Amino acid sequence: MLFNSLSYAIFLPIVFLLYWFVFNKNYKYQNVLLLVSSYFFYACWDWRFLFLLIFSTLLDYFTGIKMSEAKNIGNKKFWFWLSISVNLGFLGVFKYYNFFIDSFSDAIANFGLHVNPWTLKVILPVGISFYTFHGLSYVIDIYKDRIKAEKNFLDYSVFVCFFPLLVAGPIERATHLLPQIQRKRTFDYNRAVDGLRQILWGLFKKVVIADNCAYFANIIFDNADHYSGSTLVLGALFFTFQIYGDFSGYSDIALGTARLFGIDLLKNFAFPYFSRDIAEFWRRWHISLSSWFRDYLYIPLGGSKGGTWMKVRNTFIIFLVSGFWHGANWTFIIWGLLNAIYIMPSIIFNTNRANLDMVASGKYIPSFKEFFQIITTFTLTVFAWIFFRSNTVGQAFAYISTIFSSSLFTIPFFKKGTLSFPIIILVVFFIIIEWRGREQNYAIENMFNKKPFYYRWTFYYLLLLLFFLFAGSNQEFIYFQF
Repeated sequence: MLFNSLSYAIFLPIVFLLYWFVFNKNYKYQNVLLLVSSYFFYACWDWRFLFLLIFSTLLDYFTGIKMSEAKNIGNKKFWFWLSISVNLGFLGVFKYYNFFIDSFSDAIANFGLHVNPWTLKVILPVGISFYTFHGLSYVIDIYKDRIKAEKNFLDYSVFVCFFPLLVAGPIERATHLLPQIQRKRTFDYNRAVDGLRQILWGLFKKVVIADNCAYFANIIFDNADHYSGSTLVLGALFFTFQIYGDFSGYSDIALGTARLFGIDLLKNFAFPYFSRDIAEFWRRWHISLSSWFRDYLYIPLGGSKGGTWMKVRNTFIIFLVSGFWHGANWTFIIWGLLNAIYIMPSIIFNTNRANLDMVASGKYIPSFKEFFQIITTFTLTVFAWIFFRSNTVGQAFAYISTIFSSSLFTIPFFKKGTLSFPIIILVVFFIIIEWRGREQNYAIENMFNKKPFYYRWTFYYLLLLLFFLFAGSNQEFIYFQF
């Protein structure tokens, strides 16, 4: 079930009404409703993989309790590594088995040996990377004695399976989400309205910006050998706004939906394309994943305490693992490597925390220096996205070589190219709104709050009008594949 589908538009109000008007007497009944609704939500994609989700939940719930009850460190380690091994084993089989087999076969072929690898033609379970990381953070926190194991299976299951975050995050922590699940929740009209407002902005990002940009990005990337360098730059820009509108749009819908049920999820995006360096970009892009890798991989590896060499080594490990987490393809690994190289100067010269505040805070426009920093960081990011979007490394390099040819200095043109002009205008409109609201939790959080109400409602109706005029094809969210 997609957030941008008719079925979800029917599903959400039904669950909302039951939650607040039928099961509102007891938060435990509300949790039962949330769990059943979440299982139904997931089963609408493929009911067979619902058993894998339930098994993963049972595994971490059971091993968490066993760790808490362990009489000695050896017993505790046994249950810890059992959970880690099984979780990563499932992730490896479903997501990476074919990648390793094919890579091994290609490597052997370089020595003149040919093998016929047996590959698994399986469907990648949607959301497996996300709910697996939920479970991993939980068992690691128990093992490190940061939290106690949750004895209530219902509460723990809702923590793992809560439908707004189930298939594409944000990646929650037990310390943040479980306490909210375990207490009584009362309906707050203003909070619900704020949630609806964020859902509206998320849908605009997804349906108007991302899906339309995807249409043109796909035309250009899939036929790159027929187009000029300038057109390929335009294609890379289309994909840049596609992936941001798609993923941050999903996060906005997820956060807004959760707020309808009296629950706050972790913020996942903070206007990353206005970053002044790559370190700032990664503090603002997919925040829940970046912080997960920081807390559960970077710091355990030694973090920044062992000198420059250790910081450089650990940073490369983090970005390579992050690239591999995104997909079983060398393109993602190169994308991660590129970002590691980008961030190296700030790591080496210890300037990675130079830009902690929002750019041009309290101002209408940035300074010339800030503008130059934003453009430079954005350009590097667009270049890296070429590898992320390409199907193969060879395709990515061919794409880039055409960009850096004499055809870069021609006027961009491609089939049906004239139809892209309204979308370019919409992207400019989108950037302006995002810039105006960059100091808020999401761009339109306080839009026209100090103006008469009809200013706000005119703006909301404008978004709805654009929604119906420019609604792109109903595409899955990009991060469903990860």
